[in-house]
Amino acid sequence: MTAAIQNNVTRGIFLMMSAITVFTVMSAFIKAADRVPAGEAMFFRSLMAMPIVLIWLVSHGGIRAGIRTKSVRNHAVRGIVGSCAMGLGFAGLKYLPLPEVTAIRFVSPILMVVLAALILGEKFRFVRIAAVMLGFVGVVIIVAPRLSVGLGTNEALGVGLTLGSACLAALAQVFVKGMSGSESTTAIVFWFSATATVLSLLTLPFGWVWPNGFELALLIGAGVIGGLG
Repeated sequence: MTAAIQNNVTRGIFLMMSAITVFTVMSAFIKAADRVPAGEAMFFRSLMAMPIVLIWLVSHGGIRAGIRTKSVRNHAVRGIVGSCAMGLGFAGLKYLPLPEVTAIRFVSPILMVVLAALILGEKFRFVRIAAVMLGFVGVVIIVAPRLSVGLGTNEALGVGLTLGSACLAALAQVFVKGMSGSESTTAIVFWFSATATVLSLLTLPFGWVWPNGFELALLIGAGVIGGLG
């Protein structure tokens, strides 16, 4: 492996670890605003990220150039899948403690290895297979106590929502990886935020609440942190 490739790999690892850390903090904010419905939390998370995205666009060649796309369809599919993943994840936070939600979400990188091989044709090496198997065992250990109390419980519902979110998040990340060769990072981030903001409004008839000052600060903070993530 050349030095340039190694530097890119190291940078990629650092960025992904930073993103995971930031998104965990964002989830803590959403969990703290527990009274706010998942759809409403998704709206604030997406809308409040837009200023960060716009600043990024301006600093990377301008808004028009930054949001230019070669495939509206790809952005739409990625936006819908990613929005569903976000909504299910926020809903799962209503039923499970944050540490368990965070742990269950580690099924995403496990599935990403499999989906990357199936959809993108990436190599499925033995080390990755072993990591997938160990990760799957870990998720089963975490989930089993919650499911043992019965499938009709709130805990089981939380597990189902979080697992569904993790699966869709993995699929969305594979879509992002596939789009990264033809679409700019700024366009991918902008169109996802815009799509999620619009889709979250569909949950308005299911009961939004008027957030108090503390909840509003948490929601705005989740949006800004999510934009950075």
